[in-house]
Amino acid sequence: MNGRSFVALITGASSGIGEATARRIAREPDASLVLVARREDRLRALAEELGGATVIAEDLVDTGAAERIRDAIERDYGQLHLLVNNAGAAWRGSFYDTGWDNVERHMKLNFEAVVRLTEALLPLMRRTAEESGRRVSIVNVASTAGRVSRPVSGAYSASKFALAGWTDALHGEEKPHGVHVGMVLPGFIRTEGFPAAEIPRWMVSKPEVVAEAIFDAGPGGKAERYVPRPYWLAAAARIFAPALVRRATAGGAFTPKTGASN
Repeated sequence: MNGRSFVALITGASSGIGEATARRIAREPDASLVLVARREDRLRALAEELGGATVIAEDLVDTGAAERIRDAIERDYGQLHLLVNNAGAAWRGSFYDTGWDNVERHMKLNFEAVVRLTEALLPLMRRTAEESGRRVSIVNVASTAGRVSRPVSGAYSASKFALAGWTDALHGEEKPHGVHVGMVLPGFIRTEGFPAAEIPRWMVSKPEVVAEAIFDAGPGGKAERYVPRPYWLAAAARIFAPALVRRATAGGAFTPKTGASN
């Protein structure tokens, strides 16, 4: 593989934010894409449309998935410049009704799978940073729900709060090694299965906008981006006026019952 290639791995690439991110990165003249998701047929169709990409059909919560992905990247490329941890899902339900089982499945996909894949790929990314002389970055796709939690979305928020906290720490740990760690926090995004008609139009953004934010938080070197951008106000209000935010969210603003990114 040409050492000047920009190798980017995107999880949850078969639809929504992941697919839009693949299309965005494919516009870079030296990009080599690695598309990861469960639905191999969709990945192959996207790869063909984009003029070629490596397709890895994996469920990230399966034992050994992270290691198999790492081995494929090592074998086919020997370098990795961008890791986009985008795959995730949400299942709505109160803690009383859904209990630990719902918390656990969120944590396994939205947090543990991200940590395990990053752990597997980090040595390669450090080596790429040392040898390539260009920015190497990790972008974790969290959520505004990782800053502000709502009723019946607590399990999802718990996983995204964990991801946000870990991302901040990882940034400081990896900066001396040449690996930038950024984060994107989407709000309501018009993706597969999301009934955007039930949400005021001004509150909903598009996957393509998130894809640009991911590029900014990765190769662009930004620390974090909210999409839509004004959503940072909700995160700030949670710190400075927590009682007000609790009153505003007590009605359980809409969250899709299910919604997978991969």
